[in-house]
Amino acid sequence: MIEVLILSFALAMDAFAVSIGLGVKSKKFDFSLAFKVALFFGFFQGLMPLFGYLASLGLDTYIQAVDHWIAFILLSLIGGKMLYESFQEGTEEEINVVTNRVLLMLAIATSIDAMAAGFTLGLMQLNPFLSMVIIGIVTLVFSFFGVFIGTKGGVFLEDKAEKLGGIVLIAIGLKILIEHLFVN
Repeated sequence: MIEVLILSFALAMDAFAVSIGLGVKSKKFDFSLAFKVALFFGFFQGLMPLFGYLASLGLDTYIQAVDHWIAFILLSLIGGKMLYESFQEGTEEEINVVTNRVLLMLAIATSIDAMAAGFTLGLMQLNPFLSMVIIGIVTLVFSFFGVFIGTKGGVFLEDKAEKLGGIVLIAIGLKILIEHLFVN
């Protein structure tokens, strides 16, 4: 259970960082915007692991000998991408009006990593459906508060959230690799 909470926290950091950026653009806290951002991000972040998990089901017998390496590589790539993006300008700077269409595109973009992480759910022996619900709820909460924090001048947290999420994902991948190589 602790692994899914840590994974949820790490995956939510991308959405949290974008939410802070959207809040910064708003300047004044708008509950309806924060609620919509939270719903869009939470829903897609919770749904996307399902696609990754389903893709992994048919492959489990073929990849069993190297599944720990796959989990390590996938989580390290996702974490590395988050670290890299933490040093780049955010997409939300280019957005003038936050429409449902813009939120849909941002929600999908920030949840692609969750789809790849979904591939590792079976490898980590986590209940995929409970994991998806927890990932979605954690992202929903982080996104709502991200908008709030952004309106209060939290722009300095934006890149730090992505960095932390990236480091945590890499650490989870490393933990899986070490456990399979040295504990099993």
